Amino acid sequence: MNNARVARLGHVGLHVQDLEKQKAFYRDIIGLTVTDEDADRGLVFMSSRPDEEHHELLLCRGRNVGGDARVVQQISFRCDSFDDVLGFYRRFKQHNVKFDVVLSHGNAVGVYIFDPEGNRIETYWNTGLAAKQPYGEVLDLEQPAAQLLEHVKEHVARYGGTGFIDASRLAPR
Repeated sequence: MNNARVARLGHVGLHVQDLEKQKAFYRDIIGLTVTDEDADRGLVFMSSRPDEEHHELLLCRGRNVGGDARVVQQISFRCDSFDDVLGFYRRFKQHNVKFDVVLSHGNAVGVYIFDPEGNRIETYWNTGLAAKQPYGEVLDLEQPAAQLLEHVKEHVARYGGTGFIDASRLAPR
């Protein structure tokens, strides 16, 4: 019997229109490290863990669809703590990054933004709570962190078994 299995996602490759602008965004705003690049071929390899994983993101020159095309649903970057998510939220605001939404998924809290070419990006932290998906409650990260975490915990205790969608506050896609 063949017991082959995938251990984890290795990397994602994106075709981009403006390689330098995208490289700067993922390096300077998201915080990835450029591990290799080939200017002639239009390739930039990037990683959040360059000592462990050569690249988690590959940017490739040559996107051939318009900016309004939906090509990638989202790229998600996992954070180790809620404080990291709050730090990204502040960094995104400081750099005037376009926001989509800030959500509790019960089992995670994520900040959704758009990169310069309109790709949806999420920075998230796993809460350790169990919540049936889909589960989406809009959060206001301007509130005190301890208050937000307590609210998420209470909300998951109430709705975690059934899932929850705060449709009145979610923007249509």
